[in-house]
Amino acid sequence: MGIQGSVAELGVLLYPGVQMAAVHGLTDLFEVANRIAGEQPLAQLPRLRVSHWQASEAQGPRRIYDSQEGESGNLLAVVIPPSLAGFSANQSSSALVSWLRQQHAAGATLGGVCVGSILLAESGLLDGRSATTHWTSAKAFAARYPQVRLEADQPIVDDGDLITTAGLMAWAELGLRLVDRLLGPSIASATARFLVMEHSDSASQCGSNFAPILNHGDGAILKLQHWLQANGAVDVSLPTMAQQAGLEERTLLRRFRAATGLKPTQYCQHLRVGKAREMLEFTNGTIDHIAWTVGYQDPATFRSLFKKITGLAPSEYRNRFGVSPSAANRGQ
Repeated sequence: MGIQGSVAELGVLLYPGVQMAAVHGLTDLFEVANRIAGEQPLAQLPRLRVSHWQASEAQGPRRIYDSQEGESGNLLAVVIPPSLAGFSANQSSSALVSWLRQQHAAGATLGGVCVGSILLAESGLLDGRSATTHWTSAKAFAARYPQVRLEADQPIVDDGDLITTAGLMAWAELGLRLVDRLLGPSIASATARFLVMEHSDSASQCGSNFAPILNHGDGAILKLQHWLQANGAVDVSLPTMAQQAGLEERTLLRRFRAATGLKPTQYCQHLRVGKAREMLEFTNGTIDHIAWTVGYQDPATFRSLFKKITGLAPSEYRNRFGVSPSAANRGQ
C-alpha cells in the first residue's frame, strides 16, 4: 500500500488507436475509489492522482491531463489500455519503448490490457516473465516474443511489477487491482460494487495479492526486486541476493527492510504465495505441483506457509476462488 496521507500518481497511456472508453473508464474508476476512500478519513489513505500521457512516434509520452494541480513525483503505475484495432508497428515507437523501460526502472508498476500487453512485450520487459494477451493475438504473440512465457488461458497474470490482462474489458479488473494495492481490498470491493463491476473475491477475503513496494528510491534494492520477480524467488539465498544487489549481506538486510518493510526471506515467501494464489485460481494443477513450481520442495511447508499468509489451506482457497472448482478438485 502507498504511504499514508500521500498522493499516488497513476499514468494512463494514450497511443495511436487506443480505446478511449478504457482511458475514460479508468479515470472514472480511480475517481470513484478516491471518493470512497475519502469517506474513511481515519484510514489516512493516499489520494490517487490520475494523469494521461500522449505517445507519438517522434518523442516520448508527455502529460496532457492531470487530475490534480501541483508538482508531481514518479509514477507509481502506468496503465496501457487496449486498442479495438489491434496491434500495429506505429504504436511501439522507440521513444515509447524507452519511456516504458525508464518508468519501470524508476519503480513504476506497468499494466497492459490486450494490445497493452503487446506493447510491454515490445519493450523487452516481459522477456523471461509470464504474461497473457487476447486470445486472437496468442499465436502471433508466441511467435514474435519467444522469450515470454505466454499463459494465454489466464485472464490476468499479476507478476508484481508487471501485470498483463487478456480481455478488451479487462481494464476494469486491472484498475481495481491497482486500487486494491494502494487503498486496500475493502475500497476496491466498494468501488466495484458502486460501478457494478466484477472483482475477485479473493483479495477482499484473504487480503490483497502481494503488492511489492517499488517506489522507495533505493536503486540497488529495486534492481534486486525486479530480479526476484523475474525468477519467482525460486532457489535464492541471501548471498545470491546480495550479489544481485551489489551489496554486502548485512547492508542488504538493513536496506531491504527499510525499503520494502519486509526481510528478504519474508518478501520471497509473499512473492511465492502470491504466484501460488494465481495458479490456484486459474489452473487445475495439483497442489503438490504448484508448491514445487513456486519453489517449495516440501508440500507440507508450502501448505503451512500458505495458510499463515492467506488464512486458508490451499485446497480451501481453490474451492472458494478457483475458476472451475470441480475440475480443480479432481487434480488434487
